[in-house]
Amino acid sequence: MREFILANEREPQRKRTMKPGSTEEGRDMGKQHRAQEPQSWGPRNSQGSAPPPNAWPAPPQGSPPHSPYQGETTPRPKKRRRVFLWLFLAVQILFLIGVIMGASSGSGTPEECRDLTGDALKLCNDANDVGTTIGVGLIIGLWAAVDVILGFTYVVYRLASRRT
Repeated sequence: MREFILANEREPQRKRTMKPGSTEEGRDMGKQHRAQEPQSWGPRNSQGSAPPPNAWPAPPQGSPPHSPYQGETTPRPKKRRRVFLWLFLAVQILFLIGVIMGASSGSGTPEECRDLTGDALKLCNDANDVGTTIGVGLIIGLWAAVDVILGFTYVVYRLASRRT
């Protein structure tokens, strides 16, 4: 690269050729009509040094003058209502009450078994206990299914409200 620069320095300067109809004055016209010379990107000496950021004045508080919101304070964000949470808890309490009532209904000797004795009484009580177990199991299964449906509903609701 250095050799190329040295070779170019040795060549004599060529005389510029001008296009037909152009004059030397026309070439300099652009310089005469410039409004201002281009400036460098560095700091300007006329302004001096800029004050440090902590010396800058604080921005004004409130709304700007002639604003339609002048005199009003910014509205506080709405308190989030947790409707789904309370609905979910209400469903849980209802199912818990149902399980307790179903399990307690199977305690003791049912009216149908009062006149029986011996093995017949034992068989009737066992059948009653199996029925109670099946009933409570169905309530718990329904409880789990409702919780899954509520969970999917909540996920869909959150995804839909997040995009808006």
